[in-house]
Amino acid sequence: MPDPSRERISADAVAKVARLARLDVSDDEIARMTGQLAVMLEHFADIDSLDLSDVAPMTQPYPLANVLRDDVVMPSLDRDEVLTNAPATEDGRFRVPPIIGLEG
Repeated sequence: MPDPSRERISADAVAKVARLARLDVSDDEIARMTGQLAVMLEHFADIDSLDLSDVAPMTQPYPLANVLRDDVVMPSLDRDEVLTNAPATEDGRFRVPPIIGLEG
């Protein structure tokens, strides 16, 4: 456990975040989480104290590149032929039932 005099987070702050997240936590859980979060914050403070001035910023640890194919226009299915198999169409598109605003 970290030294209580150096604690970076309070039980009140943990309780407030839990309430905002709509989490039902007991006083014992708040006390345990406060200690766990304090340990994490101490670790972050250790990382913050490192001299990283010679380390180049990076977005990911390994050089990765997306492999994409060229975008080539190719023949596709005929729209009218596809829509003939649809149960319902409207203005050259599939018609689907609405899903927003329906009563359960």
